[in-house]
Amino acid sequence: MPPIETALTVLDYAAVAVFGASGALAAARARHDIITFGFFAAVTGVGGGTLRDLLIDAPVFWVARPQYIVVCVAAAVAVWMLGWGRSRDRLLLWSDALGMAAYASVGALKATSLGVPPVSAVIMGVLTATFGGVIRDVLANQPSVLLRRELYVTPALLGAAVFVGLHAMSLPLAVSGGLGFLAAFSVRAGAILFGWQMPGFPGRA
Repeated sequence: MPPIETALTVLDYAAVAVFGASGALAAARARHDIITFGFFAAVTGVGGGTLRDLLIDAPVFWVARPQYIVVCVAAAVAVWMLGWGRSRDRLLLWSDALGMAAYASVGALKATSLGVPPVSAVIMGVLTATFGGVIRDVLANQPSVLLRRELYVTPALLGAAVFVGLHAMSLPLAVSGGLGFLAAFSVRAGAILFGWQMPGFPGRA
């Protein structure tokens, strides 16, 4: 397997696992049953990547590789067994941040590897990183991350743009992907820890 495909696969599995865990944690917060845990984990884990693949006319990644769904179910079982306690909400926040940061680079990497232009590749990174979380919030009857001013889409946009820009400069994949991840995660971490927000519309209601 070529190095770029190997890296894509490893990052994809890691991001799916972390996002799947965030979906299961959302189910835990509402005290759902184990089947709902698995459903939330699967939809959250593969939702963004599914939208990306449909938009760039690529085979939907998990259909031919059901191992991705297995990873989501394993994450759900792990949360079912270990994810209870006062730290659940914090775990949801941080696992979501990790998944978002990883998926921003993963989504952009897959789009770039299929010849998608740079600007469109950045958009694919953002959609991959955020759409699963949007679906999770809708299913959990929680306010969508897109309707809050806290930084969420912005870190994904930054991470995808950093990755695509550095990748276009022919930097090693580990460097461009790592820096893209760090850019997205650092800004999202700042939003979680310090309440960073985008400014709201200053005009009259």
